[in-house]
Amino acid sequence: MQFSVGVEYALHCLTYFVDLPSGTTIRTKELATFQGVSETYLSKIFTKLKKSGIVRSMPGVKGGYELAKRPSEINFWDVIEAIEGSQSFFQCTQIRENCILLEGKEVPKSISCSPCTINVIMLEAEKKMKEYLKSKTIASLNETIKFKIKDIHEEGVLWFREALERR
Repeated sequence: MQFSVGVEYALHCLTYFVDLPSGTTIRTKELATFQGVSETYLSKIFTKLKKSGIVRSMPGVKGGYELAKRPSEINFWDVIEAIEGSQSFFQCTQIRENCILLEGKEVPKSISCSPCTINVIMLEAEKKMKEYLKSKTIASLNETIKFKIKDIHEEGVLWFREALERR
């Protein structure tokens, strides 16, 4: 299992909205410049975030994106699902029914009437991961970043405030 780089870009970018004044918009061009990533790719990510109701776009000269919810209401799983979709990580194909020992025979009820043990374990693991990621929000991420790299965080906030003034 591997999340695309889009999840990382989205999580990083969403934290920059937290410490800016309410109603402040940020353009994908500004985010891309700050992060050193492709504006085109970031625009696609923000289209997905908008479609999922995580951000909203504001038109006009001072337009851009803003958070559509409070940072404490946007969890990591919301972002992952917006970028990656909601398909389960593990796809059970019932391979146990293809076993050579069953060739030419009817699948026994002990197999057909009980869930695949591997699938059950994988779904439980996915459930636990989802629960954990749902407990982590953009607000909590921002607080951790502030604590761990306070100077860099403050410089980032200042950079975006100056970018807003340059518009």
